[in-house]
Amino acid sequence: MVKQERAFRTRRTILEAAAKVFEERGYQAATISEILSAAGVTKGALYFHFESKEQLAQGVLNEQDQRFVIPERAYKLQELADAVLLHAYRLQSDPMVRAGVRLSMDQHAKGLDRSGPFMRWSSVCCGLLEKAQDQGELLPHIVPSVTADIVVSTFAGVQSMSQVVSDYQDLGFRTSALLHHLFPGIAGPSVLTLLDLSETRGEAIYDEIRRRLDRQPAAAVS
Repeated sequence: MVKQERAFRTRRTILEAAAKVFEERGYQAATISEILSAAGVTKGALYFHFESKEQLAQGVLNEQDQRFVIPERAYKLQELADAVLLHAYRLQSDPMVRAGVRLSMDQHAKGLDRSGPFMRWSSVCCGLLEKAQDQGELLPHIVPSVTADIVVSTFAGVQSMSQVVSDYQDLGFRTSALLHHLFPGIAGPSVLTLLDLSETRGEAIYDEIRRRLDRQPAAAVS
């Protein structure tokens, strides 16, 4: 158990260092040497967990949402909005999320498969939209798979613009505005009036999830 905990901490330290370097330098310019220096671990320890820079990058891409599961809501469209607003909030302060987005948007990342985050987001959104459809929350013309891709692609564009314009500081406002424009074309009128799409909701959801995680035993959290 002690060895497992040590290995978990070492892996986490390496990923956090890789996230910092990838965010600052981009995938192509980042080097294993820089990541080793930032992590303060031996080359052997790094290669025990990750065989290449590509594996490190994939680890960062996969890590960003592992512990943050959106609480169930009565309306599945609220869960969809919560997932988007929470991600926007975390992108403003969480290095792992920022690095993951930097990697997924990095068109110069030759040899790195960047499709994973987009496909996962589309899958999550589609699943929630299908459940919302089953509950009668959607307008009749909505095709969940198509709408999911629209939500993901427009949100990616909002993230990219916010990063360039304000280093993500206005992302909460921009994300709320996006949802206020998209959801009237998705949700039935009676459902739409009950949804919270405000820019402050992301922080509230983050605090809600953190309180839940803090109540869990350490083994369950890790």
